[in-house]
Amino acid sequence: MPVTSNWTLFFLTLAPMTHLLLAATITPSEQICREAGRETAMAKDILGEAGLHFDELNKLRVLDPEVTQQTIELKEECKDFVDKIGQFQKIVGGLIELVDQLAKEAENEKMKAIGARNLLKSIAKQREAQQQQLQALIAEKKMQLERGSLRTDVLCDTAEMEEVKLSLYVATQVFTHRDTAQQ
Repeated sequence: MPVTSNWTLFFLTLAPMTHLLLAATITPSEQICREAGRETAMAKDILGEAGLHFDELNKLRVLDPEVTQQTIELKEECKDFVDKIGQFQKIVGGLIELVDQLAKEAENEKMKAIGARNLLKSIAKQREAQQQQLQALIAEKKMQLERGSLRTDVLCDTAEMEEVKLSLYVATQVFTHRDTAQQ
């Protein structure tokens, strides 16, 4: 192979123990022919074995183009996944806010129900106390009525006795007045 070349490639492997020096010399006339294609293919194979590859822009890469493509796809899938997780978090956040709001409303309704129940218990106790007061008042009025009836009976008896006494007195006076008038 002639030493007159347009470009020369030197590669140094990354392995710490060995250094690999590759030199490929290609003249412009050889680039067109098949031999140059085979040499390029051989150089690519040697580089491939060393873990170095050319991409579609003929830039030297450490990763295999297939691995690079898979990495790019994985990166895109990860981005999509992160976006979906973000959307999911927003949805869950909204759901949590809604559940918290419903819980607050339920707690408010619960407190209202407890207040209403306590009010009903209070009203029931007030009615019971009022009923007891009314029953005590009825009992007192019955006793007053009974006392009034007894007084009325006593007064009626007394009035009858007084009438009898008055009648006797009047009769006695009439007889006494008659006896004195006859005398």
